[in-house]
Amino acid sequence: MQIAVAQINPIIGDFQHNARQIEQSADLAIAQNCDLVVFSELAITGYPPRDLLEKGDFVDANLKCLRQLVESIRGIGVICGFVDKNNHQAGNPLLNAAVFFEDGAIRHTAAKHLLPTYDVFDERRYFEPGQSLTVFDYKGQRIGLTICEDVWNDMDIFHKRIYHTDPVKTMIDQGADLIVNISASPFFVGKQRFREYMLGAIAKKYKVPLVYANQVGGNDSVLFDGASGVYNADGDVIARAVEFNTDLIICDLARGQGDLRPTATSDSSSILSALEMGTRDYVTKCGFSKAVIGLSGGIDSALTACIAVRALGKDNVRTVFMPSRYTSQDNYEDTQQLADNLEIQLETIPIDAMFESFLQYLAPQFQIDDPGIAEQNIQARIRGTILMGISNQQGCLLLSTGNKSELAVGYCTLYGDMSGGLAVISDVPKTIVYDLARLINAETEIIPQRIIDKAPSAELKPDQADQDDLPPYDVLDPILKAYIQDAHDVNEIVAMGYSKDIVMDVIKRVDRNEYKRHQAAPGLKVTSKAFGYGRRYPIAQRYAARIASD
Repeated sequence: MQIAVAQINPIIGDFQHNARQIEQSADLAIAQNCDLVVFSELAITGYPPRDLLEKGDFVDANLKCLRQLVESIRGIGVICGFVDKNNHQAGNPLLNAAVFFEDGAIRHTAAKHLLPTYDVFDERRYFEPGQSLTVFDYKGQRIGLTICEDVWNDMDIFHKRIYHTDPVKTMIDQGADLIVNISASPFFVGKQRFREYMLGAIAKKYKVPLVYANQVGGNDSVLFDGASGVYNADGDVIARAVEFNTDLIICDLARGQGDLRPTATSDSSSILSALEMGTRDYVTKCGFSKAVIGLSGGIDSALTACIAVRALGKDNVRTVFMPSRYTSQDNYEDTQQLADNLEIQLETIPIDAMFESFLQYLAPQFQIDDPGIAEQNIQARIRGTILMGISNQQGCLLLSTGNKSELAVGYCTLYGDMSGGLAVISDVPKTIVYDLARLINAETEIIPQRIIDKAPSAELKPDQADQDDLPPYDVLDPILKAYIQDAHDVNEIVAMGYSKDIVMDVIKRVDRNEYKRHQAAPGLKVTSKAFGYGRRYPIAQRYAARIASD
């Protein structure tokens, strides 16, 4: 059998756009004499549709779109995902479903059995698990059709399984000699390697080929890397789609050969591609074409500007430099050099006069000579107000520039530097920010080297540096990863060799700044645990981490 895997980038709720991608991909597959074309999970609606699923007209529109596709695509078998209605009296009203149709008729449907509720997933909120698993025959193959999480429960891979059943094994027991998995599997760094290992191991274990079709693109915070593939019965990858872009790959199962695209050469390369794709999709899917960024002369805003230019093009990125009396001459020069290197528009708006006016009205409680936290925050909020004003007036999306390390410990200002419609690097730890900057500069210097070399500073008071208030980032970031991503408690982190006092201070900062993160702009998820709707902690709570008694 000649199979095409169509890796598309759907827009949630844009049924016309999604149907057009499906039809165009089917036409390409037909032109290459394919017998079957496979699309991703919920390809018709886009994933994740979230509470749109509570709208009856949304569900009906998705079913209407499916009927139109069944009628319009002829000459090839099609597998794709859609939302079906649960006709049983009990249970949730909807099914996360897959359909196989050919030449105007639906031949087989399947419902997702394993419904994840961890991290960014909340499928049990909407869907009822599938009640039966059956294989179907096509072109001499007995096909077992699974949906995303259905393959993530093999007992040889997951020794602590969260589901009681394994749909793949059930279908193999029914005689399946080809497993098809349609997915919307979100990206985080390192996941693609594990996923490829897992799928290959399943194919090898049961000695059957496995076809995997993944969604690509960004939908809000959640990014999908694609990397769809086909695995032979030995577990080898015989076809692979590109990462972070649409693609159509062809695989001849009988010959065991197919299109094999290269993979990213490093984690930093994957993260950079993910952020570029996520920024482009968020901006354009929200109806914008341009972005505005506040440049400071620091590495975070420089990296954000580089990502925006890669995502949107240099003519669609506007930058603003807002110096104060505390801004160093280096930052004046470095900001201009960065803008020149990127060939983007740069406007300079000094804020000193505005800052003094604020303090005059707020005197005597506020003073300019020795700015404390309140005075520093006023400067940040002046800058945020300017940027939001430009965003409103010009119709461009404001991109905030804070990194994950700052957001974790609250080293950021509500309604100031946190202002914006998208927080591009808010899931990127500071140490990784430097890695991405060096990657961007690998061939030619785009970010001035002095920006990379200088000590980071908010420049809100004289001679300020981040490390006056925070541990060094090469100490802070591993503690944050252990606490936020790996869910280690304070004693486990101290046992890794870190100071008790530093660990306790970091954890207290993380816990008490939950209120800030609840008001932050959406951020692009690139780690296994990002701030946002995949991490759900209460704001008003009194649980405190404790050190075990000596």
